This record gives sequence, structure tokens and C-alpha cells, in this order.
Amino acid sequence: MIIIVMGVSGSGKTTIGKLLADSLEWEFSDADTFHSPENVEKMRHGIPLSEDDRMPWLQDLQTAIKHWLQENKNVVLACSALKDSYRKFLVLDSERIKLVYLKGSYELIQMRLQERSNHYMSEKLLDSQFYTLEEPVDTLCMDVAQPPQIIVQNIRTALEI
Repeated sequence: MIIIVMGVSGSGKTTIGKLLADSLEWEFSDADTFHSPENVEKMRHGIPLSEDDRMPWLQDLQTAIKHWLQENKNVVLACSALKDSYRKFLVLDSERIKLVYLKGSYELIQMRLQERSNHYMSEKLLDSQFYTLEEPVDTLCMDVAQPPQIIVQNIRTALEI
């Protein structure tokens, strides 16, 4: 199974994803590591990515997902997956790939980004993240105001893993 933990920057994708993967003894992967140096530099300077910027990143992620599926790997992937079209591109097998949406208020996410250090994702991009976000329907949704361990337990309970 592959669990894609999605949401805007600062929603806790990496934190929850790592905790979930550790609790399951699964592999963890962060979609941020698939970005090109050019994309990282744009985001570091507060420049939102264009669709042309995102497409090679999405293709690399899809290739990784295909590989994980072929090898029957259990992986938790932290990935923004903000648009429905991105999620459709990445969810190649709805039986084996599950989405978990980390949802939080703008104010909470903004506060988290202000407290964050050593990350290229600028707080300046928060508006564009929320603007781009197409909230998923029929997806497991978690309130990020809850403590991370509670969120992880709720995910495990909901997905029966």
C-alpha cells in the first residue's frame, strides 16, 4: 500500500508521514526531494511554481509510485498534491494507494510556517498554496490542530492498518 499524505505547506505532511511510516515500519518518502534545483530556488524566493515547473516533478513522482507498486512496497509519501488533476495523475491504483488530507486553517498553517526554519518553502507562498488547493472529496481528512500522534492513530484506525 502507498499512503499519500497531502496538504498545503506547513500542514504537517512530513511530520505525520514520518511518524506514520515509523509506526508501521514502512518506507517514507518526501515529494520535496523530487523537485529540481530550479524549482527549489524559485520556491525559496517566494515564486509559485507554474504547471510547466510541476510537470517533470509529477512525472518523477509517478515513476516512483509505479516502481513501488511493482515491488509491492509499503510507502508513506508526503506530497502536496494540491490539485485534483495531480492526485489523479499519482493515484494509479485506488485499491493500493490511499490519500490522507491534512486540513488546517490558514491562520494555524501561517503560524507554523513562521516558526519553521531551514526549509525552502517560503511563508510568502502560503496564499498561492491555498489558492491552488482543490480540497479532495471522498478522502480521509485529518484536522491538523490535533496532536501528531493522535492524527497518526486516527489514520491507522480509519485505514485499518
